[in-house]
Amino acid sequence: MEKQLIISVGREYGSGGHEIAEKLSQHYGIQLLDHNFLDEIAAKKNMNMDHLKELDEKYKNPLSSRTVRGFSSSPEENLLYLQFDYLRERADAGDSFVIVGRCSETILKQYDNMISIFILGDLDKRIERIMRLYHLTESQAVKKIREKDMNRRRYHNSFCVRKWGDCRNYDISINSSNLGIDGTAKLLTYYIDTRRQ
Repeated sequence: MEKQLIISVGREYGSGGHEIAEKLSQHYGIQLLDHNFLDEIAAKKNMNMDHLKELDEKYKNPLSSRTVRGFSSSPEENLLYLQFDYLRERADAGDSFVIVGRCSETILKQYDNMISIFILGDLDKRIERIMRLYHLTESQAVKKIREKDMNRRRYHNSFCVRKWGDCRNYDISINSSNLGIDGTAKLLTYYIDTRRQ
């Protein structure tokens, strides 16, 4: 049986982190978990998650949520813990997968076969990428990048002790602007293969 491999990918918006995660998933022949795994949770729990999808990777508002006897009134927090439980169940079962975001580098840290990666990029390259992908002006792309990164930071930091993007929180942090998407994915496969020897 193939040794378990869990790859956690955190990313700055526009760095190509999701595309790199896809390439790693294809290279190792393992499932990519991102927005799609809400459907898997829904099927397993026999729930309709459609109304919760808009809360995915959103931070909880401390002013409008309370926790009483271990139960939270925050739908964002409840969704997050459903995702945490699902990821731990998959890891405990010995499954291999690539997971994008969702504080996975923290909640799966205890698993020996987990490798955590953070993808960042030069701001000018990220702006170019977002302009190209979404047909935006430069100012629109800058605004979108700032909003997405701020939301990811607030989401992560509201649930984790270590800060989003802090290199000490990951096994490897890499700037995708230097090698491009393919080059970065290739370097990461070398790193992962070396770690697994």
